[in-house]
Amino acid sequence: MKKLVAVIPVRAGSQRVKDKNFRPFAGKSLLEHKLELIKTLPVDDIVVNTDSERAIEIAKEYGVNYHRREPYYASSKCSNSEFHHYLAKVTEGKEILVAQVTAPLIKRESYLKAIEEFYKNDCNSLMSVKVLKEFIWYKGKPLNYSIEKTPNSQDLPEYLVPTFGLVVVNRDAMLGSRSYIGSKPYFLPISQEESIDIDTDIDFDFAEYMFSRRKT
Repeated sequence: MKKLVAVIPVRAGSQRVKDKNFRPFAGKSLLEHKLELIKTLPVDDIVVNTDSERAIEIAKEYGVNYHRREPYYASSKCSNSEFHHYLAKVTEGKEILVAQVTAPLIKRESYLKAIEEFYKNDCNSLMSVKVLKEFIWYKGKPLNYSIEKTPNSQDLPEYLVPTFGLVVVNRDAMLGSRSYIGSKPYFLPISQEESIDIDTDIDFDFAEYMFSRRKT
């Protein structure tokens, strides 16, 4: 069994952003950009996990492997827990690096750091996170501060928000937890720019602008 396998999950359709994985993004598709980056990393294999014929064509063009995803696991009926368990089950690697195409601004340096930190620390999963320091309300009440003693924003507690853009996880841990997060997680903070995830047309346009600016 291979040690570290990079998996790029790609669905044929998108409910909110039409053809987001394949429409032009700074000259190429999101999948092509991600493949070009992942091919520079110290991984033992690269697999595009997809239900899309176009994604399979691109995987072949880039000389990487692919797994044809069963229709249910590409549908909105499939929960994240079901998909994570399925992804672990069909991936032949001791560890899995999950690289989302919808996070095109994550830098190569962050992937390298994630791999290094995963093997250096006593953990069975690593996930990229963004640090949140905001005044948060929930059900009509402040959640993380007191109105009577409103702090300066820099003194608010830090919350870690998983971005799901970059994951390294032990396959057995993923099978057991049915999640990208195992029993011994390590959280890797990334920049606000890198944490952008394409979920809307505005996200797509803004990420493309930031990506293109980085190239100039």
